[in-house]
Formats: sequence, C-alpha cells, structure tokens
Amino acid sequence: QVQFEESGGGLVQPGGSLTLSCTSTGFAFAHYAMAWHRQAPGKERELVAAISERPFRTNYVDSAKSRFTISRDDPKRTVYLRMNSLKPDDTAVYYCNRGFRYAMDSWGKGTLVTVSS
Repeated sequence: QVQFEESGGGLVQPGGSLTLSCTSTGFAFAHYAMAWHRQAPGKERELVAAISERPFRTNYVDSAKSRFTISRDDPKRTVYLRMNSLKPDDTAVYYCNRGFRYAMDSWGKGTLVTVSS
C-alpha cells in the first residue's frame, strides 16, 4: 500500500523559510519521480515542484522558481522541499506524491504552511 507522510509545516512570517519532508512507503522509491503539490484555501491543488529519479531533473511552477528547492534522499525514501522568501500566497496544505507531472496515488494528510505576520 502506497503511503505518504508529510511534515515540517507551520506558521512563518513573510520572508521566512521552511523545509518540508515527505517519507514514502509501499513502492520502489528510487525508481519514481516525486513531486510536491499544494492546495490553498478555495483553490485547486497545483503541482509546485518535481524531481525525477536519477539523474534528478527538477521542475518548478513559475511562482516557486528561485525560491523553492526540491531534493530527495533515496536511501531514506524521503523527498524535501526547501522554501525561502515565503509569501502569504504560499499559504496552503502541501502534499507529496509520485509522478513528475501528475499525481499517481491517493493523497496523504499533507502539512499546513501558513505565511502570516
């Protein structure tokens, strides 16, 4: 059974930073691309950043470029999202999932990021 456990969210002031983590089980992690998605209140879920299996190509939504960095640790079955220069518009529940462009599995519980002064 494929499962995702996201963590690292919280309340942060505008301009601050957070690092999210997502640990996965139930599939051969190193063989799949992984991605972070987010859903803001009243909006549809959107893909924010993706990282392929080796050689670890990455892709970002325009609003995340130069501010967010996605990375992965295959032995730990974990994908990370480092978020810098956070803005109120980044407030959302963040989820991870398999797939470089589209989510392949059911969603986990996500982790809430709130950017507010």
